[in-house]
Amino acid sequence: MESQTPGSEFRVAPSSSALIEAEDAGWGKLHALTDSLSPREADRPGYYPEGWSVTDLLGHVGSWLAASGSVLERIRAGTYRPEEIDVDEWNERFLTAMKGVSFEDARAQAIVARARMLQAWSELGDLTPEAAFWIDKSGAAHYGEHLPRLAEWVDELHREEDT
Repeated sequence: MESQTPGSEFRVAPSSSALIEAEDAGWGKLHALTDSLSPREADRPGYYPEGWSVTDLLGHVGSWLAASGSVLERIRAGTYRPEEIDVDEWNERFLTAMKGVSFEDARAQAIVARARMLQAWSELGDLTPEAAFWIDKSGAAHYGEHLPRLAEWVDELHREEDT
C-alpha cells in the first residue's frame, strides 16, 4: 500500500513558475498522445496489464486533478487539514467511479478538472508545501508516471492500425 502525507517531501515549496512550466509541459505531452487515438483505440484494454484503457487513464488523471482542485480551495479557505492518503485506495475509488465513461467524456472531465485546479491554484496567493504537493501529485509528477507507458501503448496501437 502506498501512502503519502501531503507536503512532507517539500520543506520549502518550489516556485510557482517551475511548477506551472512542468505541469503545462506534461499536460501537453499527455494530450498529444491521447488525442492521437480514436475513441475505439482509447477504449481498448491493455494500457495496463490489469485491463486499463487510455480512457481509464484519462478518468484517473482527471479524478486526481479534481481532488487537487478541491484541496487547493480548502487550503485557500484555511479549512485544509493534512492527512495521510492511501494512494492505492484513492486510485481504486477513482477507477470505479469513472468505469464505463466514454473517451470523450473522460477527456472532457480531465480538461475541466485541470481548469478547476489551475483556477484554484491561481487564487491561492502563497504557494505552501501542501499546495505544491497536490499540484505536483496531480500534475507534472503524475503525468510523468504515466507518459512512458502511454507512449509505448499508443505506438503499439498505431502499429496495429498500420498493419
